[in-house]
Order: sequence, then C-alpha cells, then structure tokens
Amino acid sequence: MVEKKTVADTRREVYKHWTEVNLRYGDTDRQGHVNNVAYCTFFESGRCAFLFDDNGNNVAGDDKNFVIVKLTLDYLEEINFPGIVEVGSRISKLGKSSFTVEQAVFKDGICCSTAESIIVQIDNSTKRSSQMSENLVSVLSKLM
Repeated sequence: MVEKKTVADTRREVYKHWTEVNLRYGDTDRQGHVNNVAYCTFFESGRCAFLFDDNGNNVAGDDKNFVIVKLTLDYLEEINFPGIVEVGSRISKLGKSSFTVEQAVFKDGICCSTAESIIVQIDNSTKRSSQMSENLVSVLSKLM
C-alpha cells in the first residue's frame, strides 16, 4: 500500500498541542458529512488555542498581530456528525518574523485532514512584518 503524501504528518504522536472541537449540526452539508469549510474552522480553533490567552490577548503583544500568508489543506477522510474532533498542532519551522504550523484533525483516532499554515507576525501600525520577541519565540519553540 502506498502512503499518501500530505502537507502535514498524519501521526498523532508528533503533535505537541491539542484542542477538542465539538461538531455542530450546522457544520454538515447536504451529503450529511462535515463540510470542507468547517475543517478550516477546526484548524483555526487549534491555532488560536496557543496564539491567544484565555482573555483573547495574543501572545505576540498588544502592538503586534498575526496574518496567514499561506494555508494548504488535505482532506483525507469524511467526518460525520455528531462527535468531537481533536486538532493536533505543532510548529515545524521558526523564522525571524514568521513560523509554519502543521496541524491534523482526528476523529475516533483517525486522521481526517492535515494543514500547513505559514503565519507572519506584523506590526499593527505599519502592517509590515515584524521580528518576533524572545518571549514569542520561546512560546512557539515549545511546540516544535
């Protein structure tokens, strides 16, 4: 059997951060499975869980923000309502002003989708890329 090449790893054990997401009936489409747009929301929930604290403050600081400059998804398995999916996340590359996040969505232990996001930190006033602080690099390094 030939393994499919995906944008991110399909093995649970490589992911450092986990987020559970409850499936909603509204996530489904006419075919009765979770719509592809919902997968993007699952990945967003996984990213936001480590990029923002419990009060909604981003880990970069008040004068910085994050923008996604590239997002690639692979749909591997159908997901059906009801249930819970688990989103695994890890940092696969860390630059001076950007980082790459690899993620996978699992339901009942099966990898259903993978994603890779390239995220750039920007300065809120200039809207230009901004070098990440030592604190942010430290936070993200723990997810490698």
